[in-house]
Amino acid sequence: MFEKKPNIASPDLSKMKEVIIDHRTKIYIAPGADVEEAKTRYRERNNTKRSR
Repeated sequence: MFEKKPNIASPDLSKMKEVIIDHRTKIYIAPGADVEEAKTRYRERNNTKRSR
């Protein structure tokens, strides 16, 4: 009847670097990734969603 959905494992956040965007938004990136680039990409993607 119904197909079982596969379990998708979430990443281990203790192994990732936390980046604070603003007072209520945090994202997690790979330890070697650039913090400023991650902030810029997040803001661009978020602004694109709002303008629709």
